[in-house]
Order: sequence, then C-alpha cells, then structure tokens
Amino acid sequence: MSDFETFEVPDFMLQKGGVLPTARLAYATRGKLNAARDNAVLVPSWYTGTHADSETFMLGADRALDPNKYFFILTNLLGNGLSSSPSNSPAPVDRGRFPKVTLHDNVRLQHQLITERLGIERLRLVTGFSMGACQAFQWAAQYPDMVQAACPIAGSARTGNFNKVFLLALRRTLELDPAFQDGFYDRPPVRGIQAFATIYAGWGTSEPFFREEVFRPLGSRNTLEHVADFWEPFFGRCDANNLLSQLWTWEQGDISANPTYGGDFEAALRAIKARTIIVPIDNDRYFPPVDSQGEAKHIPNAEVRVVESAWGHMALMNPGDRAAIDAPLRELLAG
Repeated sequence: MSDFETFEVPDFMLQKGGVLPTARLAYATRGKLNAARDNAVLVPSWYTGTHADSETFMLGADRALDPNKYFFILTNLLGNGLSSSPSNSPAPVDRGRFPKVTLHDNVRLQHQLITERLGIERLRLVTGFSMGACQAFQWAAQYPDMVQAACPIAGSARTGNFNKVFLLALRRTLELDPAFQDGFYDRPPVRGIQAFATIYAGWGTSEPFFREEVFRPLGSRNTLEHVADFWEPFFGRCDANNLLSQLWTWEQGDISANPTYGGDFEAALRAIKARTIIVPIDNDRYFPPVDSQGEAKHIPNAEVRVVESAWGHMALMNPGDRAAIDAPLRELLAG
C-alpha cells in the first residue's frame, strides 16, 4: 500500500499559460485533526524531496513538529515524481512537454486540497525547508488570512540573482548532455546528472564543511569520495526532466509575481499577516541571511533567527542543528 494519497483537479489552469488535464497532488497526513480544527500544520516538500523526507527530517515525537500534538499535511511539489510530473504524466504533457509550473500554482492546488477535501479554514503554521520555505512565504502572501504563523527555513520569498546563476549552471549540465535529447531521452543522461551532482556538492553545504572535513563522519575520506558517496547517488535516483521542472519553479520564485501584487515585492511582504520567524543558515549560499533580513524588514511582526552551521543549506539534515531549528517552531506553535 502507498503511504500517500492523491488529490486530483481536472483542467488545472497554470499561471504562466497551459493546462494540466489532471493536476495530481500527492500528499500525506500525520497526527489527528482536533475537534476545533485549529491544530493543522502544512509542510510542503523541497527540491527533489517528498512527504517522506519531510517526515524523516522535520517530524518526531521529540521534535517541535510532534504528530502526537498536531495534524500535519505533507505535500509534494508538482514535478517531484509523485505529484504531476514530466516522468508520470501522459501525453500531451509528458517528458519534455510538461508545462511550466510556479510556486503560485503549487500553493493554489494545495489550498484546494486543504479547503475542499480536508475542510480546514485556517492553518496554525506553515513551515518548510528550502523550496518548502519558499512555499511557506508564498502561502503567507497568497492567503494571508488563512496562515496564523509561518516559519520559512533556509528559503526566500524571491529567488536571488546569485542563486539563479547556480540554477543556470545546473540546467546546462543536463540540457547539454547529448543523451538528454531535448527531454525525450531513451536512457537517463547519466553524465549530465553526475556533473549536476558535482556542482550541487559545492553549493549544498559550505566552505567550512569541506575545510573542516565534516564529511569524514559520513564515511568519506576526501572530497572526491564525498561527491561519489553522497551527491551522485542522491541525484542519480532522480529523473532529469523532473529535476528541470522543479528547477524552473525554484528559479521563478517570487511572491509578488502575480496580479494581486503586480511585481511589488515589498507590498507582497507587507501583506503577510502571519507571525513570522525566518530561519536562515549562516553559511547558506542559496538563501543567505542578508536576504532574510531584507524580507523581515517589510513583514509586520517578523524576525530572523540565524542558525550557525558548517552544513550550510543542508543544516536540516544534521542532527546537531535540530535544536536550533526546532526552537522557533516551538515558539510559533505555542502561540
């Protein structure tokens, strides 16, 4: 039996044009919704992540996100291989024909799930890591009256230009592999994925991570082994078209890029009503604390709590950083 359910919406119109004949949102719930229906917490997935990853790295009886106390909705990004994606959609939206999907599209589909199927009108907390954090920002701006508290972890309300250069490098490694064949490959573009993994390795953690050889406790003796042992298998399990679909969604991240705000980023931030604690990682190269501090200046009742970690962007995966990440979550859930 599958450990997730699917919510389907026919003829789902997309923000940038095009339509998904059937938009499928894969999701899982953990815990129990109370009688007042006020203990619901939404945790969207991150780049390449799934609901199972969110559960593994964010939930636990000894964690702030305790399924014994709260009702968790764990959603999967469009393009991640479980929700509608290039790899699992039939023609005419299969493989290289899969349409462009924004965070706005993802959040709108999640909103339909939560209100129409689950019958929940208000979320106690929206939190997530990386692209999950980007969705937390999107939720708080897109549905400000529905989100009581928001805790974006290692993410941003708008993808920065430096971040986009990294994403461009990743895109080119896949698209320039001759085996990619414009998204209609008969076999995986293995060399492109290996290059993709190598680039990601240099950004995913930090310079101190490699200088201090933090990878040694993971079983690798040097940097080459670390890339081969961790990053290549990590991305080797992924479909190249799925990687590119989610990459485009990440690159286009901007809570103001919609008719409601018309590109006015500060207005979108000011519209957030949720009690917000932004949690950047000091060594994060994708989403540096300076971006979080700039965002918090315009969000009413918001603050920034920087986590110090040699793991950089991947701090969520380090057990030693869990207490620092859980602290603001506990505070927001306590009201």
